[in-house]
Amino acid sequence: MLKANTDRKWLPLYEALASDVRLQIIELLADAHMNVKDIAQRMSLSSAIVTMHIRKLELAGLVQTKMVRKAGGTHKMCSLAQTGVEITLPHTVAEERVYHEQSIQVGHYTAFEAFPTCGLATREKLIGHYDDPRYFLDPERVKAAILWFGRGFVEYTVPNYLLASQQPVELEISFEIASEAPGSNEQWPSDIRFYLNGTRLGEWTSPGDFGTESRGRYTPDWWAPPLNQYGLWKVLRVNESGTYMDGQRISNTKLGDLRLEDRFWTLRFAVEEDAAHVGGLTLYGAGFGNYNQDIQLRAYYSKRRASDD
Repeated sequence: MLKANTDRKWLPLYEALASDVRLQIIELLADAHMNVKDIAQRMSLSSAIVTMHIRKLELAGLVQTKMVRKAGGTHKMCSLAQTGVEITLPHTVAEERVYHEQSIQVGHYTAFEAFPTCGLATREKLIGHYDDPRYFLDPERVKAAILWFGRGFVEYTVPNYLLASQQPVELEISFEIASEAPGSNEQWPSDIRFYLNGTRLGEWTSPGDFGTESRGRYTPDWWAPPLNQYGLWKVLRVNESGTYMDGQRISNTKLGDLRLEDRFWTLRFAVEEDAAHVGGLTLYGAGFGNYNQDIQLRAYYSKRRASDD
């Protein structure tokens, strides 16, 4: 996620977005990595014109390119460098919605229980062997960018950075996730439950384990089909009215139920044996799947003004 504001250094970004042609290029690259010639053919433009537009998108940090050997030649392959753009506009301190943000690598879990099919991998290689839960304690597991299991849980412990004077108003947890089928199966429902500090936030049913028809945008080349390729980007929010997944209420659990005064918080992803659909889960981090990001946790809080003290 690219986070911009009204600082003049972001002018190349706004210029890059102020073009119908460049927006069309972004839409094409959202579907697949493409070289300049392919983009030019799809848009009925010359390669020189497309190259100029790609350069502006690169300068803005929206597109990245690399030289790839393919079909006996060398091609300049283009792909999206960001999953989105967040623009913060000027506002007064009294109106400011501030937060602490933490990025949690999928391999940095502090507790787990994993039943086959299961495994984990870094961006470069598989860790250990397939379907052997012992490797979930391998020293290399902290580098994992993908993990999966048929049943069980992973739990992450993170520090609580809120000060006593900072009142939490919302938690936002975002991640790329899918079911876990042997190989991949896009019709493989799984009931995945989420917990914070031991309190159940709710349950969401993943529709499947994706990868039968296309590769993950950031999945490494060595990770070959028919293995799962990507998941769905989900946003879990908890505030004083309840818990929501992508804006839809999934439970009545509120912030006040979560012991947010604790020095450390625990976040658990689980597929439990009493679920209606025990279809496992796959967590994708930076370097795998369709979103080049790890698990993101934001704790929004209100800032007290001097008059409130």
